[in-house]
Amino acid sequence: MKKELQRAIVQQQHIEIIYLGSQGSTSKRIIRPLEIAGDRLKAYCLQRRAPRVFIIDSILAIQPVVVRHAAGY
Repeated sequence: MKKELQRAIVQQQHIEIIYLGSQGSTSKRIIRPLEIAGDRLKAYCLQRRAPRVFIIDSILAIQPVVVRHAAGY
């Protein structure tokens, strides 16, 4: 998991995660990972439009986000 997160940080890639919250509920987030600090991931959450910290062990799945740019004519 950390290897995929580190790759996304280096490549400045947005990723979609499924996260298990402290209350046991899951959420799907699109984030821009910024830094791994121990067992935590510092990231910018695009839905919340704010920095967030995620516990890496609570990230259930990671998927790259493909950003499509419109061709300029």
